[in-house]
Amino acid sequence: MTERRVTPSGITPSQTVGPFFAYCLTPEAYDARGIAGSMLVTPDATGKRIRIEGRVLDGAGEPVPDAMLEIWQADGEGRYPDDAADTAFRGFGRAETDADGRFVFVTVKPGAVPGPDGTKQAPHIAVSVFARGLLNRLATRLYFDDEPANAADPVLALVPAERRATLIARRGGEGEYAFDVRLQGDGDGEGETVFFEV
Repeated sequence: MTERRVTPSGITPSQTVGPFFAYCLTPEAYDARGIAGSMLVTPDATGKRIRIEGRVLDGAGEPVPDAMLEIWQADGEGRYPDDAADTAFRGFGRAETDADGRFVFVTVKPGAVPGPDGTKQAPHIAVSVFARGLLNRLATRLYFDDEPANAADPVLALVPAERRATLIARRGGEGEYAFDVRLQGDGDGEGETVFFEV
């Protein structure tokens, strides 16, 4: 005897997380930037405005065209949005990669935030990467190559010296930084971005 399933009348969506999943995950692709886009500041936000451009690459150095990056950061004075007086600064953003694996964020350069035992952490941005083939997000950090405070940062100090460059955004023109994310290294792991357990 064949089992027969009864379904509710009407159309049943095929998405298990609801019809708004893509709008919230990659809002710029759907012109829904107010949710969480790659522009974290408004024209009247205080702090040094910066532009971060980069690419997400696979182990062979090929672009990953359907990745999404999520960032979380303090404002220019080292305050996170919950504590910040600057309401023009969001502190949280998302950007999807294009066909060439490229992404862009426009934000402010973060200030130093408290670290363990009363220390200060160097200005940094927390980065999460979501992409096909990943069951969990990858978490990393972006530091700035023109920051002397990098030398004393307690988290950066945990990373082997030869791998720290994978966490450092390179300064280009005024207010511009380049930061690539490599999901895998070559055969011996060379070049892979350092990811943290969260």
